[in-house]
Amino acid sequence: MSDDRRQQVADGRTTLGIELGSTRIKACLVDEDLVPIAAGSHEWENEFVDGRWTYSLDAVETGLRAAYAALVADVEAQYDVTPTSYRAAGVSAMMHGYLAFDADDELLVPFRTWRNTSTGPAAERLSDALGCNIPLRWSVAHLYQAVLDEEPHVAELAGITTLAGYVHRRLTGRDVLGVGDASGVFPIDSSPVDSGPGDPGARDWDDARLRTTQDLLGAAVPDLRALLPEVLVAGDDAGALTPEGAAWLDPSGSLQSGVPFCPPEGDAGTGMVATNAVAPRTGNVSVGTSIFAMVVLEQALSTPHEELDIVTTPSGDPVAMVHCNNGASEIASWARVFGRFAEAASERTGGAAPDIDAVYATLLAEAEHADPDAGGLLSFNYLAGEPVTHVVDGRPLLLRTPDARFTLGNLVRSEVHGAFATLAIGMDVLHDEQVQVDRMTAHGGLFRTPGAPQRLLAAALRVPVALEETAGEGGAWGIAVLAAYLEHTDQHLADFLADTVFGGGAVQVAEPEQRDVDGFQTYLERYRAALPVQAVAAATTRASATTDRPEPADGAEPRLQAEEVTR
Repeated sequence: MSDDRRQQVADGRTTLGIELGSTRIKACLVDEDLVPIAAGSHEWENEFVDGRWTYSLDAVETGLRAAYAALVADVEAQYDVTPTSYRAAGVSAMMHGYLAFDADDELLVPFRTWRNTSTGPAAERLSDALGCNIPLRWSVAHLYQAVLDEEPHVAELAGITTLAGYVHRRLTGRDVLGVGDASGVFPIDSSPVDSGPGDPGARDWDDARLRTTQDLLGAAVPDLRALLPEVLVAGDDAGALTPEGAAWLDPSGSLQSGVPFCPPEGDAGTGMVATNAVAPRTGNVSVGTSIFAMVVLEQALSTPHEELDIVTTPSGDPVAMVHCNNGASEIASWARVFGRFAEAASERTGGAAPDIDAVYATLLAEAEHADPDAGGLLSFNYLAGEPVTHVVDGRPLLLRTPDARFTLGNLVRSEVHGAFATLAIGMDVLHDEQVQVDRMTAHGGLFRTPGAPQRLLAAALRVPVALEETAGEGGAWGIAVLAAYLEHTDQHLADFLADTVFGGGAVQVAEPEQRDVDGFQTYLERYRAALPVQAVAAATTRASATTDRPEPADGAEPRLQAEEVTR
């Protein structure tokens, strides 16, 4: 097998995927069977500059080169050959945010990421005018807020894009976005079409809403459509690697130009691909620094809901998205504390300290056998504000009444419940809309430990939760699969995934157990009632700029990064 793979690398028959997550940039190489054969990564962090969360474009360039160089080194170590070309390639990244450029392609203001929540007035006015929920993090909200604030850079605007769109443009020269990534920039017309594969119909910026938004922007932005990239769907030709793009990614000069690229996508889209969740009545949950759920809709919702984004699959089908700013970081913090305790204890006794996987396994095993409602304990994982629950400035909290059962198992179960609670509040809206979901597929480092996380998520969402054998490969693998789809556009994407990519793969499914469902609902009632405590905590304590993002966690943070498929 390794000799065959060596020849595939030498012949340029492998496929490359790159994803820029919130804490790690990862490059993934897959063989002709779409099995990962090499990887490289680079860790990075957002910065808090002038009151906004950002990554510099220098950090983007440095990180991409480092991740790609690490992948090449991995290939050389395994197969004794240097890759110079690929069958196809693709790039994905964190969705949303605001990258604004002038006519000379110079960045006008630092990249404003999805984490920024300073767009409240713009998002509210846009939501009212457009008749759909425009979240704070969407690109159009950032643009309109800049207009409302009369920022000088608006007069120089020639184009806006996402992080994936920017990287794709540097590599190929094409100013395009995959429709899934585009759906976090501005609403997409996802009207059903009676057409065959490869003919998505409307799947483009929503024309009527463009006109309405243009009226709001007025003379400050004379032509909104001209600022936006071209929208493409999965399988469309998105250009090829240029000589300049090859040199930008690989300064060594080994990488050759001409590699075909798929449309650049957002991390939500690659998460759907990585979990085989692009067909109606399927969905997925990505758990990482943030947590979000995606459900592919059979029909439009009856009314807009502020808890839900309406985005799309990489093929342009409508998806209801519940996005929570806060995910498993607080669990990682507790794992770091208990990991250090185990290490300190081993230093005293002379025993071997457990690795971080063993720490997680031990803690989550305790949670599995704890009280269903966590014994009266209550945990908030709010390292940042949380729009779903209208929390502007979050504080991580552990609350308990004097008579609560404060045990290790209940503590850990409370933290897991707390990580899923805000998501469940958003998903309750879909239950009220009677949206049918056959099953949700979970992915992210938390699910490397079998048992409790999967079972407790099923109870929180009240639907079966599956773990695909390949779901842990993450977004870099997902965009590599989308790149490979360039040669399979005679099939619908859903059929390509079901038949070619996931056919025969092992699946573990956890059904919601009534005991756990009842326990979580009791927990959630207490959680909702205690939400006002967040405002009091924020008002009486001051957070430094760095507390809006968890620090690397002495062995625990990689648990969020491993197989990172979300922010």
